Parts: sequence; C-alpha cells; structure tokens
Amino acid sequence: MPVEWILLALSPVFLGLVALEWWFGQRLRQHWYLWRDTLANAVLALMHQAGELLALLILMPFYWWLHQYRFFEIPLNGYTLLLAFVLQDFLYYWFHRASHHIRWFWASHIVHHSSRQLNLSTAFRQSLMYPVSGMWLFWLPMMLLGFSPWLVLAVVSLNLAFQFFVHTQAIKHVGWLEWVLNTPSHHRVHHACNPQYIDKNFAGVLIVWDRLFGTFQPEDDAEPCRYGITTNFQSNNPLVITFDEWRLMWLDWQQASGWREKWAVVIGAPSKAEPLPMASPDKHQITTESGKSMDG
Repeated sequence: MPVEWILLALSPVFLGLVALEWWFGQRLRQHWYLWRDTLANAVLALMHQAGELLALLILMPFYWWLHQYRFFEIPLNGYTLLLAFVLQDFLYYWFHRASHHIRWFWASHIVHHSSRQLNLSTAFRQSLMYPVSGMWLFWLPMMLLGFSPWLVLAVVSLNLAFQFFVHTQAIKHVGWLEWVLNTPSHHRVHHACNPQYIDKNFAGVLIVWDRLFGTFQPEDDAEPCRYGITTNFQSNNPLVITFDEWRLMWLDWQQASGWREKWAVVIGAPSKAEPLPMASPDKHQITTESGKSMDG
C-alpha cells in the first residue's frame, strides 16, 4: 500500500473512536465536543490531506535525487525499521519544538492548537500549509543517511497515526507507560495554555526526548488544563483558522523597519512577533512564549 494512504486507510478506525468518545462523553455529561468545532476539524483534515498529496507529487522526485547522495546503504529489516522509527521520532521532537519557538513554523502549527476543545477529532485539526513552512525539511537527514524516502514517509505516517490516540480527555493515566510514551495525560499538558504547561511535552511517540531535553511537564490534578491558544482567537472557519497567522505575520513584516526587524518577524519567537489577536483580549492578558498569553 502506498505510504500516503496509511492515514486514510486508518480513517474508519479513527472515526469510529471519535463516535465512541462522543458517546462516552455524553454518558459522563462532559461537553468534549462542539459540532461546529468538530466540523472545522474534519474540513481541515481534508484540506491537509489534499495538500500533503500535492506536496508529495512535487517533493518525491527531490527526495529520490537527494537519496542518491546517501552516506550508507541501509537494508530494510526489523532492526532498521525500528531504528528508522526512533530516529524519525527524535527528529519529530525537534520539528515540534521548533514549531513553538519559530514563528514561520508556528504559523502552520497554530492551527492544531487553535481549538479550545480537546478530543480525538482535534488530531484531525492540521494545517494545509505544513509543506510551505517546511515540515518536510526535518526528514531529509534520514534520506541522506540512507533510509529510503518511502520508508521515511511510512514511519512519519505511523508516528502521526499514534498521535491520534493521545488527543483525549477520556483516558487519565496509563501507569508505567507514562515514563516512556507520549500519553493522553502528557499531551493534554501540551495543548494547555496554563502558564506552567506552555511549551512542554513535544513528544510524538516517545516522551523520553522531553525528559532528556528538559521540556517535560507532568499533568497536575490541582491545575486543570485549559485548552487553546492564549490570544482571543475564535473562529470555526477553516480558511480563517489556516491563514490568519500568516496574514498577521505578513502585516507585521510590512510594518517592520529594516531587514533585521523583518527577519525577526519571520524566524523570531512568536512571543517576540506576536500580532494583535482578532478580538481584543482580556485586559489582564500577559503575552508569553509561543504567541501564548496567560491571565494575570
């Protein structure tokens, strides 16, 4: 099966679990789902998949051209598949971390954080613009090392498939696996905009990267997660969700004086280039890292 179809092939499983989570939430009288938000997630997922397929057609010839300059001949077997999975997860950690600290990448990644809900359908809330911002750049070292482009894209898809299951409030903790894997508890922290949770837990599959590089934060039962970004952004329009941060970045770039300031708008931390939100924020909001703000 072509690797680009892996996530599409799993979509019946994903949709079935979304329905089950909604039903379970209704039984518990938990308002995990809002229909407009969920519909926006579905449309964003379709836009994202269309963009990924188009990008694949454009980038695949480049991937194979680059692969001819590989350092090693890496055969495909169980050991190299495991190595590829771990290495890609390591690179995903740095992509994800960069997406919170560099505004150019944040302009795409903000889409995933823009909902104030957290449920399994939030995993579908992805940006059409990832190929433009350059997510694919992070996988090039694997191809130069000697992994086949098809294998790299396959483990990318499997990594993203795993991450679907951590976007839920229905599962609290999973015991000792919390030490090794990204779990719903860890990922709830990542989606939270509480001050102590901002820019934490960037893991795709293995939480060990966060533990090693100082970005791990456990969920605190005394501090319930509040989800979303910390500006007063509110929209269920998929086009607004996708392009608003790009629009604001462009406006800031135009207003910046000199190339040093313009460069800082694009590659600086979101907090250093934070635009005005679409609606006026609470007067007590204080801007913090990753274009987020906290209530004072």
